[in-house]
Amino acid sequence: MQTLTRAKKSARAIGSATWVVWGALHIWVGAEGVHQYLTGGTRGLWNMVIGGHLAPRETFEHTTDPATAYAQGQLILNFCLDVGGYGVLALIIAWMIWKRESWWAYFIGLFVVGIADLSFLFALVTAGVIEASVPTIIGPILWLVACVVTPFGLSTQSK
Repeated sequence: MQTLTRAKKSARAIGSATWVVWGALHIWVGAEGVHQYLTGGTRGLWNMVIGGHLAPRETFEHTTDPATAYAQGQLILNFCLDVGGYGVLALIIAWMIWKRESWWAYFIGLFVVGIADLSFLFALVTAGVIEASVPTIIGPILWLVACVVTPFGLSTQSK
């Protein structure tokens, strides 16, 4: 019984830690988006999010129209802030899983964070807009690990 309890605690710790790392990485994206917005404007934001095989930085044509550039910059900034917000959500999920063994938190991570992360992966990375690299695919990998490991650390009885 002690071995089972230890394994359950380990699974909960690994699941929670994975959510924390996922959250921290995504909060960094939000912070970097604000940094690029303040220092590089729309061009800096674009260079942060493009680079895939169908949107290489070297051939990407930035708009010269101020209204278009402004709208593009605001949209990309909003995307970065949304990503950062999902990072905050992941930290809350990690805390709820660690401290409360919350199945609700797990399912929010599975579905809500899953929709966000997988839509990013399929609409931007595999579509060739954003470069497929370790930094861009680590999020979905961490999400998958968290979703697979976490349930083994959660109680089957409600608290």
